Amino acid sequence: MSKKQKVAVGDAGIYDARTLGVPKMLVLGFQHMFAMFGATVLVPLLTGLDVATTLLMAGLGTLLFHVITGMKVPAFLGSSFAFLGGYAAVAPMLEDGSANKEMLPYACLGVAVAGLVYLVLAVLIKIVGVHKVMRFFPPVVTGPIIIAIGLGLSGSAVDNCSANWPLAIIALAIVIVFNIWGKGMLKIIPILLGVLGSYAVALIVGNGFGVEGWAIDFSSVADAAWIGLPVHKSNTIFAIDWTQHSLIISSIIAIVPISLATMMEHIGDISAISATTERNFIKDPGLHRTLTGDGLATTFSAIFGGPANTTYGENTGVLALSKVYDPRVIRLAALFAIILSFSPKFAAIVSSIPTAIIGGISFVLYGMISAIGVRNVVESKVDFTKSRNLIIAAVILVSALGLGTAATFSIGSVTISLSALAVASIAGIVLNAILPGKDYDFSADEPKDTGVNFSVGANSKRQEKEPKEEQDVKAEEAKEKKAEEKTAE
Repeated sequence: MSKKQKVAVGDAGIYDARTLGVPKMLVLGFQHMFAMFGATVLVPLLTGLDVATTLLMAGLGTLLFHVITGMKVPAFLGSSFAFLGGYAAVAPMLEDGSANKEMLPYACLGVAVAGLVYLVLAVLIKIVGVHKVMRFFPPVVTGPIIIAIGLGLSGSAVDNCSANWPLAIIALAIVIVFNIWGKGMLKIIPILLGVLGSYAVALIVGNGFGVEGWAIDFSSVADAAWIGLPVHKSNTIFAIDWTQHSLIISSIIAIVPISLATMMEHIGDISAISATTERNFIKDPGLHRTLTGDGLATTFSAIFGGPANTTYGENTGVLALSKVYDPRVIRLAALFAIILSFSPKFAAIVSSIPTAIIGGISFVLYGMISAIGVRNVVESKVDFTKSRNLIIAAVILVSALGLGTAATFSIGSVTISLSALAVASIAGIVLNAILPGKDYDFSADEPKDTGVNFSVGANSKRQEKEPKEEQDVKAEEAKEKKAEEKTAE
């Protein structure tokens, strides 16, 4: 039996991991935890949020998502990088690199409200259907928004690297080497390996040989307890001064528009998971359920001082590698993350990672965010020979990158500030709605391997012939099948 099972793993899809036995299920769960770990803990390091809280909310958010989706979707919810720009706008890190504890609760409030926007879209999809809603968010809008998110963060990556460029380059090099030439599990966790490898180098050079600027400060690690609570009231939205109406409204408006891009990212991730597992989760349990699960997980996390959650592509890669598609394995990874969150000493070790290492890692991660936006545009065949598409993309990019500071205006006694990304998102959606020549249709029937499942419509000059040919072949096959059935009767 064990030999057969060994042969089966990696050869054919396994939808019930219980057939492999508990030990293998535990190993697979650890693998999923390690896959998400590097990116998940990086977000609190970049924003000043608590590492322990982040791990706890990733685990609880994943379990909440699974409950809402009927335990059907093998997705892990980790920290979202898309909201980093929102945190930077509302609660920028202090000059000494420490967390902006005073403003972080306000940023968390904005993220919590952004999570509720998912519910609005989920309700709309349930009422009017996915096709009618998605036409307002085609790749010509979401692609440039995602590109702008990554490019807008690029400056902070360079600033972090400047603390120790050689160490930052080492971290970056390790990520690139394992991502390109790594095999098996090593290829799945290049971020984690980049952090661990460069951390070891800093220990040897700085703490071992005493080279100035390389040493790691372990004072906080020594003082940290082995076991402790991962949530602290001062980091939650309950620490907000609710009389600061202008600050509250500005924080919400600065962050909420980012949800437009992350919802598209969510749809792309669910499409990718569907294609990987050969199960159409957009239909069953339904996109409205997956959006609800993701949104509520984000809101729940932000209320208690955690970052926004999102479905993780890293774990989809693990699914493709192992071919074990059982959601139970994902839930095991969530439980492991929850257990680790109750160790302040572990969180202190993570927090001791030098700024330069964070810079080297984020150097590639921020670029990857933009690259995802480019991929979204390319795979969806956005036709930039059409003036409307050029105008929409141009306005989004220039608004997001060129406005710099937020646009400020007053309504009565309340002053409201819109971030550059918020202005860009609103402008893109409005322009796409009013300009003629829409040429994209959303399909939930056949999820693609990557990206949001849009296809070029009949109005496009660049419409491909292949889809029509595929339809003809399918129709012919259906006729032949019917004829065979009649003959058999």
